[in-house]
Amino acid sequence: MTELDIPAEPNPSEIVKQPERPKLLQILGPGLITGASDDDPSGIATYSQVGAGFGYQMGWVMLFSWPLMCAIQEISARIGRVTGRGIAGNLKRHYPSWMVSSIVSLLVAANVINIGADLGAMGAALKLLIGGPALLYVALFALVSVLLEVFSRYSRYVSVLKWLTLSLFAYVGIAFVVHLPWRTIGYALLVPHIRFDTSYITAVVAILGTTISPYLFFWQAEEEVEEVRERPLARPLGRAPEQAPAEFRRIRIDTYVGMALSNAVALFIILTTAATLNAHGITDIQTSSQAAEALRPIAGPLSFFIFALGIIGTGLLALPVLAGSSAYAVGEMFGWHVGLARKAMEAKAFYATLTVATVIGAALNFSPVDPIKALFWSAVINGVVAVPVMAIMMHLSSHRAAMGDFQLHAGLKIVGWLATAVMAAAAIGLFATWGG
Repeated sequence: MTELDIPAEPNPSEIVKQPERPKLLQILGPGLITGASDDDPSGIATYSQVGAGFGYQMGWVMLFSWPLMCAIQEISARIGRVTGRGIAGNLKRHYPSWMVSSIVSLLVAANVINIGADLGAMGAALKLLIGGPALLYVALFALVSVLLEVFSRYSRYVSVLKWLTLSLFAYVGIAFVVHLPWRTIGYALLVPHIRFDTSYITAVVAILGTTISPYLFFWQAEEEVEEVRERPLARPLGRAPEQAPAEFRRIRIDTYVGMALSNAVALFIILTTAATLNAHGITDIQTSSQAAEALRPIAGPLSFFIFALGIIGTGLLALPVLAGSSAYAVGEMFGWHVGLARKAMEAKAFYATLTVATVIGAALNFSPVDPIKALFWSAVINGVVAVPVMAIMMHLSSHRAAMGDFQLHAGLKIVGWLATAVMAAAAIGLFATWGG
């Protein structure tokens, strides 16, 4: 199904009313979960590699990318809330079919690799903590994730995901266990030392590809659609423009807080691994579990335990986002009934796609393909693929046929195109310096 199921129009007296001063937890939702899921085990591995390999040199990227990330995610949320459709549904409605299928195929391929890598990292982390067979843990994590997505009520499942965002504070906590030279860090953040060699630019693209990833765009837009479906009196803003001021305010707060949490945690991971691993000459870290293991003799067992436990918590948060964004995109492309708020029998193809994506990702860990070693390069690929997706989103969000009177205002449009240009420049720089 390509369009949101909308119940009968409410009476004027039934228009959705927002609390004059809603509590923060009532505001936080899709943006918070999207931002938190960005720091998945794959992201942790990338940030650990960067911190170990470059020390404090890369922290500035997290400060620089935050407003860009906020803008593009707010645009994603607006598309979903205004139109009542996700990104793929809008692409199908307004663009050629070959373009839609190409983008969705790239999204699903990247997501499946990420799912496999995240499951592998979670299994390895649990093995570090309690011993036992990592592959068994991979299968169990995949099974638990699928069962929760298919059989849990959406509102309850979202509450669980919100609480799982607390696992990110594990990495903030480590900063209070290890010694961080704040003066040196402050200088590196405000006066970055930028190099133009292949390894440095590749690392920048990997960070940008991890923080500004296509699956996050698709997920947040779809979760706005789910929010409308779960609130009986809510309507897509194209049909209920009177709801727009409150909804845009909620989206902005939710998105900015979620992205701030995401980037702050990523920055702490970079700083922690720089202060421990890089400072002790350990510069070659391939996985998040390797980073956790390397921390044990340097920063102590508590830091090791917190780091490893955080990998599992963030993985449980990221798996439904990766698998769900794939299923949403495929479902809207083919016109299926989609949505985690639907029961399993109401959206069989949607849940089947979600399950298959998770199973294939888990199966990569049982094959000769090593998804863990592909983490860094999957981030680079995401950074490159994000460019055309962002360009299309910017065009779509300024398209009157899609957005009606809610086309982007000038400020958001400028920052959104700036984010697209930065991602394009990073990708071009990567290819220009390749082999140099």
